[in-house]
Amino acid sequence: MNARPLPPTVPPPRFKRGPVIAIVVVVVVLALAGWALWHAVAGAADEGPTPAQMRSQQQRIESLEQQVATLSRSDQISRDANRDLQAALSERDEEIAGLRADVAFYERFVGATGQRRGLSVHELTLQPQDEQAWHFTATLTQNLNRGAVNAGRLLVSVEGTEAGKLRRLGWADLRQQPNAPGVPYSFKYFQQVEGDLLLPPGFKPVRVIARVVPQSGAAVEQSFPWAQATAKEGAGEGAATR
Repeated sequence: MNARPLPPTVPPPRFKRGPVIAIVVVVVVLALAGWALWHAVAGAADEGPTPAQMRSQQQRIESLEQQVATLSRSDQISRDANRDLQAALSERDEEIAGLRADVAFYERFVGATGQRRGLSVHELTLQPQDEQAWHFTATLTQNLNRGAVNAGRLLVSVEGTEAGKLRRLGWADLRQQPNAPGVPYSFKYFQQVEGDLLLPPGFKPVRVIARVVPQSGAAVEQSFPWAQATAKEGAGEGAATR
């Protein structure tokens, strides 16, 4: 008996894995990319300041600005106070110097060791009132007769030029009053007497002369250069004549 031939063997079907793997890889890559993006966004959100932190920083800035303004104001106040203090100290120094000069002046005429001097004009100063008017202050002194009262009158005259010629203006001319009386004085050791002078327009003064006429005794004249008498520091003793 003839054997029956076996049916041909059919191999099992074989699937293609290439496309599946590619799809899986793409899905995984997309998942990883999405996770990385979410992590970056979440991290950035976590690192940014919160509204409360923003308000706190703004308050801190305002506080620092206020402190800077306060310190600047305090520094300006300190500078102003220091300037005022320096000015006050300068004024006190001037007062002290003036008091020392006064003490030396008093000792000169009142002190036991002071030099004995007769009636004289110790100082004469002039201050302008306007273009023609001047105010004078004369300091009269004497310590020869200590304790005795010296009384009399002071008359002032001015020498200068007018229209190119020398001219002397007497007390009546300067007062613009005929027979004008002099300025009265009465003192034991010293006294300041004051008065006003009026110069005519165009007159250029050169020197001022003070004439002291006591009730008893000889008159005394002392001249002072006009520039010296009108200086800020005042005028010292002038040249004496009798």
